[in-house]
Amino acid sequence: MAGAGTDKAGDDATMTVLETERLRLREMREDDAPFILELVNDPDWIANIGDRGIRTPDEARAYVRNGPAAMYARHGFGLWLVEVKETGEPAGMCGLIKRDTLDDVDIGYAFLPAFRGRGYAREAAAATLRHGREALGMGRIVAIVSPGNADSIRLLEALGFRSEGMIKMKPDDTGTCLYANP
Repeated sequence: MAGAGTDKAGDDATMTVLETERLRLREMREDDAPFILELVNDPDWIANIGDRGIRTPDEARAYVRNGPAAMYARHGFGLWLVEVKETGEPAGMCGLIKRDTLDDVDIGYAFLPAFRGRGYAREAAAATLRHGREALGMGRIVAIVSPGNADSIRLLEALGFRSEGMIKMKPDDTGTCLYANP
């Protein structure tokens, strides 16, 4: 992978995919389970992304194994863990996702409350978009967002995404906003 290298923490099995001025985006690993458990059970995650039913460390490890790690193996990209370079703390996740329900690859991100409002999501998402275009040769990248998630909509618009209307991701979906960055 272009720009990839070993994680600075010394774990040769974890690849750093991207670095920005303040952040490191790396492949998730099963020992990130405590962080994943906290993130996917954050009330904002549940309200805006959905309840994944992950309640134990074993379920969080399975999420990493069957979600991001499987996508890395299948597509060479996925959701990456975002660490603050200065402290090494996991702050959130950001990456590219190939869903069966969408024609295009979409960008996704989520951050713990303590790391919101610092520009980390914008920094990570901008780097992810550049990586998708320059290293992975992607043209059109989309994003899906809950209609009430004003902060994410503002971020997408600041990154050059434009609304393409509402879609249904599953039959019982009341509607999800589709944004595109052609």
